[in-house]
Amino acid sequence: MNLIKALTLSTTLLLALDLQAASVWKVTNNQHSLYIGGTIHVLSPNDYPLAKEYDLAYQASNKLIFETNMDVASSPEFGQKMMDQMMYSDGTTINKVLQPDTYKALAIHLSSRQIPMQAFASHKPTLLAISLTFIELEAMGYTSEGVDMFFANMAKVEGKEQGWLETPDEQLAFLAKLGGDDPNAIIEYTLKDIKKMPEMFAKLHSTWLAGDMRGMTDVGITPFKADYPLIYQDLLVTRNNNWLPKIIDMLNDSPTEFILVGALHLAGPDSVLTKLKAKGYKIEKLSLMNTNQ
Repeated sequence: MNLIKALTLSTTLLLALDLQAASVWKVTNNQHSLYIGGTIHVLSPNDYPLAKEYDLAYQASNKLIFETNMDVASSPEFGQKMMDQMMYSDGTTINKVLQPDTYKALAIHLSSRQIPMQAFASHKPTLLAISLTFIELEAMGYTSEGVDMFFANMAKVEGKEQGWLETPDEQLAFLAKLGGDDPNAIIEYTLKDIKKMPEMFAKLHSTWLAGDMRGMTDVGITPFKADYPLIYQDLLVTRNNNWLPKIIDMLNDSPTEFILVGALHLAGPDSVLTKLKAKGYKIEKLSLMNTNQ
């Protein structure tokens, strides 16, 4: 989600959708193959249609695998469960939780967006960080469903089997503990991230379009890991490690899976792709230049 996840694309980036390979890979052992696609969880209308490599992997697969159960995660019941766990119900307010400097920075930011602090007074830090991020993304025009929801809806209509790497409750547990024992960390990270979000998201977006995981590492992974190691560990490393044996099991069964996870899970030294390669699996970027993949 992990969490991660805006800006208007230039003509060059839009052209790159057709001219460069996308963030889709084929993973093979001696007998079986599967596909792994990097996703961005919220997109702009201009991002559709998606790169053709996504459709190739979808058509070549018998089963779609998502980070979590999309139907449950998007249900009103789970939304209420999330609110119950990620909002204070005992009278605690965010000003009593954050350090004065962090709270002041938060208040200044909300004031600049003409949002009353009271709107978030009962939010726990993680929910507040998520809310702040999506407010910025929406303001920048990122109002369309992401890659994962797009394919979840398609699979549901076409009757294609679906699975997931973690339950919604497991994902919620990861989100709830982001930042460890320091509630200030995720707010400070989010406020810092928001200031450079248009430029940073543009770079992340272009590396996603091109399937350039080295570039995504430079833009998204390296500074994230250096500045906020605990959040990086919780959001990416721990979950990647949990997912790896499940993905390896999929390489030993008969269905051909198409796994869709946040693109940051596929970049850097702790990524799913790096770990699979280290175990000897063949990793190929899916490309229209070779339709036999």
